[in-house]
Amino acid sequence: MKLIYVDNLELPQLQIYQRFRENAFNKDGSFVADSPKVVRLLIEAGVGIKSLFATQAFYDENREWLQHYDIPAAYVAEKSVLEQIVGHRLHHNVMMHAIRPDETPLEAMSERIIMLDEISNSDNVGAIARSAAALGVNSYLLPTHGPHPYSRRAVRISMGHIGKLDYHRYHDIKETLKKLKALGYRIFAAEVTKDSTPLSKVKVPQNWVLLMGHEQLGISQEILDLCDEVVTIEMEPEIKSFNVAIAASIMMYQFKRVANLTQI
Repeated sequence: MKLIYVDNLELPQLQIYQRFRENAFNKDGSFVADSPKVVRLLIEAGVGIKSLFATQAFYDENREWLQHYDIPAAYVAEKSVLEQIVGHRLHHNVMMHAIRPDETPLEAMSERIIMLDEISNSDNVGAIARSAAALGVNSYLLPTHGPHPYSRRAVRISMGHIGKLDYHRYHDIKETLKKLKALGYRIFAAEVTKDSTPLSKVKVPQNWVLLMGHEQLGISQEILDLCDEVVTIEMEPEIKSFNVAIAASIMMYQFKRVANLTQI
């Protein structure tokens, strides 16, 4: 691996590390990740690397590990130079420009799917990805009009664990739910309704989809009518809801636990 020492902050190849808006990455389907742990997890998950931009210390500490991977460009600079390029103080010593993995076809998703409807916050997208990876829910469905799971913020919040998940971005939630049913999935919607099943009582089949709604608006009645069952987390009467990422984590854990008990 040949290091490219940076002494010109205007290099076109480095400008991508200054772009924080999502539209900067849509043209070539790329993303930027930062911090040693996140970068390492994503590289080991098999993402295509476009470049690394790091301090000499990072390359020295990881030289043996990095030699096993194809790194087209390895830029090196003092940490102060990295900070000048990104425009803020860094608490790490490496960034990576990489290619987003290809989306997985709906027909190739795993038995357990976490699905988002109208989620608008990248932090929640990343947090749910991290919990899904931890709990072995390996497929992630998201709307095309929401944050991309490989947006800079979502990748950071996921701690790189998004790289462990298959993902698919859908255009039409109604058509997607119909296709999932045809593929043999039971659709569970996470919502509070008068007829919802308490989470502790839910019966989980082998193939299931857990649909999480908008952070404030929840899931519309029109979409609930397309689901097979509505599930609610039991909570104290004066508390109306959990944060969506926390609720998703609780429900995925219970779904996985119940499914495991059923198989015993």
